[in-house]
Amino acid sequence: MKRLALLLLLATTAGAQQPTAQSPPPMSALDRATAARNARHDQTRYDAIFRKYSKRYFGLGFDWQYFKAQGMAESELNAKARSYVGARGVMQLMPSTFQEIQSKRPEFESIDDPEWNIAAGIMHDRYLWRLWEPVGPDSDRTRFMFGSYNAGEGTISRATAAARAKQLDELRWPNIERVAPEVPRWRYRETLGYVRKIRETYGTLRAGALRSGTLRAEAPVAAAPAAPKP
Repeated sequence: MKRLALLLLLATTAGAQQPTAQSPPPMSALDRATAARNARHDQTRYDAIFRKYSKRYFGLGFDWQYFKAQGMAESELNAKARSYVGARGVMQLMPSTFQEIQSKRPEFESIDDPEWNIAAGIMHDRYLWRLWEPVGPDSDRTRFMFGSYNAGEGTISRATAAARAKQLDELRWPNIERVAPEVPRWRYRETLGYVRKIRETYGTLRAGALRSGTLRAEAPVAAAPAAPKP
């Protein structure tokens, strides 16, 4: 009996000494601050590029954060992003679109280089911005520009025709949203959601810039694009 009791005691002690899984220790204040700083840097790492090419292709009056918001909507600013249809980079450009732009700007060396990807995306935006010059308010014009970037200008043109057929003002984006389900060969939910996401993200970025003092409240939001540098 004594031997049995001893064996039971040893087994119980051995079981109690088995290592148990422990949750990781809480992050220190320094670690939390470092993680927050890295997250901010990750989101701002291409700001200088967005500023540079927004100024070059749209002029000083256009808020460059529109294009940063677009890059966030496209890829979350991931230079290595690839879509199932083959779009690549921060601005999710199709290789054929990049090659067409590259034929006019041979210095745009690679679609996979973040700078040239962003530059080409903004240059394509400029083409679409000019295409929708008849649209009145700048707020609507940016929607037509971004909607065309996502769905193609031909799709948005078909949507304007559908709005016109219903005797609606085809140059008002809310009317494009209204007729969108009737436009054939258009994944309209994707496009409308994309445009809304850009505007919401832009609003968040602009509010943050105002709070930090890096943007004046009276700064213009959009203006006609300047001529591109040769």
